[in-house]
Amino acid sequence: MGKRKGVESSIALADSAAMCRIEAIAAYPITPQTHIVEHLSEWVNDGHLEAEFVPVESEHSAMSAALGMSAVGARTFTATSSQGLALMHEILFIAPAMRLPVVMAVANRSLSGPISIWNDHSDIMTDRDIGWVQIFAENGQECFDLVPACFRVAEDKRVVLPTILNFDGFVVSHMIEPIEFWTQEQFDAYLPPFDPQIKLDVRKPVAMGAVGIPEIYYEARLAQQNALLNAKAVVVEAFAELEKMVGRKYNLVETYKADDADAILYLMGSLSETAMTAVDNLRKQGKKVGLVRPRLWRPFPTEELVAAFGNVPVVGVCDRALAFGHEHHMVAQEIRALFYDAPHRPKLVEFVIGLGGRDVTIGDMEHILNRLLEVKNGAPVGPVEYVGVRK
Repeated sequence: MGKRKGVESSIALADSAAMCRIEAIAAYPITPQTHIVEHLSEWVNDGHLEAEFVPVESEHSAMSAALGMSAVGARTFTATSSQGLALMHEILFIAPAMRLPVVMAVANRSLSGPISIWNDHSDIMTDRDIGWVQIFAENGQECFDLVPACFRVAEDKRVVLPTILNFDGFVVSHMIEPIEFWTQEQFDAYLPPFDPQIKLDVRKPVAMGAVGIPEIYYEARLAQQNALLNAKAVVVEAFAELEKMVGRKYNLVETYKADDADAILYLMGSLSETAMTAVDNLRKQGKKVGLVRPRLWRPFPTEELVAAFGNVPVVGVCDRALAFGHEHHMVAQEIRALFYDAPHRPKLVEFVIGLGGRDVTIGDMEHILNRLLEVKNGAPVGPVEYVGVRK
């Protein structure tokens, strides 16, 4: 077991990135991820990490610089949030197309407008289809553990794709938690040195990012899609090796008291821990409710989710972002699609929670779970319920 100490989750995430022996950091401050790159600057400035730390003038430049540094063979890391992720949007598609295994931490935060610095999933839902591997962490320990897993997956020669680690802004990023640190020897044993297959080198010139004429564009995009879908098996391997290393088990899809549940709630991020408490409270009342949440968001873990839901009669889906102009929001759309051709199609009840950092309490989660039980017992399924909206 490693040393356990109380530390802010953002600082622990930065420490984990540094202990992955990253060689290049593209840095631009934006709330609530600033502490990550700020702490990494201290690692470099104090001489504890031999890496290029590049402070840039915008997030667009941060991702551009990250791609350049990765292209010359450096293990590259960056972090952003909200409007910063939005400003990167143009460049985000280029990283997987060029097969550059950058790892980026995204402290999930609401998008403007109105201006909000608080947590929801608006930013990453806008970028769900950019072609990156995407993983969700629920707390500080998971942030620390999953950074090396992200690098291991991204750099695996069967994948070679950029990877995002999502975690909730402020709710997780600024929370001080007891976190068990790995030793440097454990990092080195788990994560081999980066060995790029293709890199920019004046001694062996190559062209990267060339024009994709119609005769090759289609095939190039399909190859990228296949690589992302095939990454799922590598994520499974990375999680299994992580468990061997530190004893903590991570699954593509996590469940909580779902095996015998009459109703299951589906959501992602730190609010799943609030939901677990609500599940426990209702279980004490004899109500069989459970929870399913994804650890892997892209590639989408279809088979694992179908298995996790089993034959439950009712599923509630919580969105933390809006799909403007559509009656079903983004996470709910995916679960609806999941069950479209499935042999068992539960009733689906949709909720939106926590937009712009609005508090979601244990009582709110109990209300949602009780609503699912009402539907299971014959109550009609209504339109999307916006939990916590002031009348």
